[in-house]
Amino acid sequence: MTEYVSPTSADEPDSAFEEQLLFNLVYCSQVSDGIGQTEVDAIVATARRFNPALGITGVLVFGSGVFFQWIEGPKTNVLELVNRIEADSRHKQMTILSSDEEIRERIFPTWDMELVGADDIRDVLEDALHTAQEAKNVDALKGLIKSLEDHS
Repeated sequence: MTEYVSPTSADEPDSAFEEQLLFNLVYCSQVSDGIGQTEVDAIVATARRFNPALGITGVLVFGSGVFFQWIEGPKTNVLELVNRIEADSRHKQMTILSSDEEIRERIFPTWDMELVGADDIRDVLEDALHTAQEAKNVDALKGLIKSLEDHS
């Protein structure tokens, strides 16, 4: 018999299941030379250890040398995390694709930080390209998609 895990006993933040003022930020970047799956797994493990206490949820897509991440939670906590991510030498050319703050339910309420495989990264980038507004972001996404094509 499978034991039911209530939201209060899960490893996600209690607030993940409530409608609230949330800040979300989406970015993409290229992996630095020499960084492999072991380092990516360490990133995810660290996120899973610290994000619940910060009220942060999201998804990290990694494949073909590209990171794409959606982060959501309290604005101050998300921005502090993004500053740490930006300074991380395991990636380069970090481009913020969008950010927003609104009252809503979480998109990833039970994902303290989930890793999505490489097979889905092209679809994620193309979806982001269709919704990107700023020319800088459109150019960055096109460059990342081209990079994927070059690695195929």
